[in-house]
Amino acid sequence: MKIDIHTHIMPPSMPNWVKKFGYGDFIHVEHRNCRACMMKGDKLFREVEENCYEEKVRLKDMEATGVQLQVLSTIPVLFNYWAKATDGYETSRFFNDHIADVVAREPKSFIGLGTVPMQDIELAIREMERCVHELKMPGLELGSNINGKNLSDPDFYPFYERAEALGCALFIHPWEMMGEQQMQRYWLPWLVGMPAETSRAICSMIFGGVLEKFPGLRVAFAHGGGSFPSTIGRIKHGFDVRPDLVAIDNPVSPEQYIGRFWIDSLVHDPRAMQFILEVMGEDFICLGSDYPFPLGEHIPGKLIEEMSLSGELKDKLFSGNALRWLGRSDTV
Repeated sequence: MKIDIHTHIMPPSMPNWVKKFGYGDFIHVEHRNCRACMMKGDKLFREVEENCYEEKVRLKDMEATGVQLQVLSTIPVLFNYWAKATDGYETSRFFNDHIADVVAREPKSFIGLGTVPMQDIELAIREMERCVHELKMPGLELGSNINGKNLSDPDFYPFYERAEALGCALFIHPWEMMGEQQMQRYWLPWLVGMPAETSRAICSMIFGGVLEKFPGLRVAFAHGGGSFPSTIGRIKHGFDVRPDLVAIDNPVSPEQYIGRFWIDSLVHDPRAMQFILEVMGEDFICLGSDYPFPLGEHIPGKLIEEMSLSGELKDKLFSGNALRWLGRSDTV
């Protein structure tokens, strides 16, 4: 069985919130000449294919690539953390209801993750509770920073405390990459910024003591953990030689947290895959493809399938590790 923990979906239509709320860059969708256009106000943000919003097309792709179960999460540009809290709460509920409806129609093929308005922790907790209790979602997707705040910020502690108590898994996805405005050419925000942004999130949660204060949190990070696995030596060395700068909020060495969180398998290179297996551990890597976007693995799991790995290990990477992260003993 293949469980893909890193896939994105959006509704085929959504309200024009710019007109409703009277401000901002809320996304809406316009279907023009057989094209689906994600619009920011009256400006084209991105064209998307049918597989981004049409579940029947998605199901055909899954069948063709041997994926039995997708974990659905919203597209990060739809987080709307920058919006007024009540407006972000409304849009979050809209996207969560859509994902829950998709899962309800095809419960054997999809699991849903919610999104919450992290700019207001009280509202974020309220919607998290609804996602878990009412919509029966096993977890949430969060951005790698919240309006520039690192995930270690104490403002988020009540949210983590409630997520731990609820058994709510967290999937951390990079967005609003550091330095994005300084490297617009060559797709550098996605090629360079995203790996760094993911490492920023991991290091923030480690050094800020989030994983220490809330040991029951089940957290997974996208894109193979970004640059974190390949720079853990540097990160640990910095912790050792300058504790006055690094160990100011948590005295535990960063290497001690390897095996305390998950990453997905999206590294695109068998050498990188072998490396993260050695560094991060075979029990903490889950199949993740970033479907349906171009930077994703177009045949989810192909890299793993083509490597000389045992059947037992492949089973862990394809499904076993994902089920542990999701807190599920089976796929029902």
